[in-house]
Amino acid sequence: MNSLFAYDFMRLAFWAILCITPLLGILGTMVVHRKMAFFSDALGHSALTGIALGSFLGISDPSLSMVIYGIIFAMLLTIIQRRNLSSTDTIISVFASGSTAVGLAILSHGGNFSNYSALLIGDILSIQLHEVVWLLVILLLTIVFWGFAVNRLNAISVHPTLARSANIRVKLMEDIFAVLIAIVVMLSIRWIGILLISALLIIPAASSRNISRNMREYHIYAIIFAMFSGILGLGVSYYTNVATGPMIVIIASIIYFATYFYGKGN
Repeated sequence: MNSLFAYDFMRLAFWAILCITPLLGILGTMVVHRKMAFFSDALGHSALTGIALGSFLGISDPSLSMVIYGIIFAMLLTIIQRRNLSSTDTIISVFASGSTAVGLAILSHGGNFSNYSALLIGDILSIQLHEVVWLLVILLLTIVFWGFAVNRLNAISVHPTLARSANIRVKLMEDIFAVLIAIVVMLSIRWIGILLISALLIIPAASSRNISRNMREYHIYAIIFAMFSGILGLGVSYYTNVATGPMIVIIASIIYFATYFYGKGN
């Protein structure tokens, strides 16, 4: 049986996992804390529309078109959430579904959708060295932002009015966070998959919330669970010859239920 690191593509995939999983683990804590799971799910599914519009406008790099559309889409969702409508979830659902349908219609024209079907479950084994470097840069920038913004975002989550009285620029922080989520989600989709990106963003943080006693533990456990799921999922997928993205989410789901029942028993 060959070693997990016998091939260059496996080594690159491993380093990519070490960049992507803590990134999603860090951001996922605030997504769960601020009850933005539906936001991230809608954002992930809108990626197809970004690719479709990019193809229609002649943008050759699908990642670029996804990021541009993702940022616009995230800002629109943020504006909808600020309206404080009782039907906000319904509006976001209709908006996201309609956007996704437009993307599918454009991509399926002429029977070309098969060219993009791999994005549904992702393929981290195809990642290149320069893409790993970009992920590392994004991870480092996110850590810097997190050190500056985490307490402010927590304050906004608990009581926006009180946060404003403490001279926290609530709208600006919310906008920056939404844009950061959009960039990370859209860049990770190629390797994690449209159907699974939201799960990997939410599940480690939800697992951490089951057993953590304070915010420090909440963040640490989320990162640990995300990285453990990613590394083990990569190894299991290699030796069982199944897709890496789904295996990572399966392991993350097992951890969630384990922490759920452990938390209920204590």
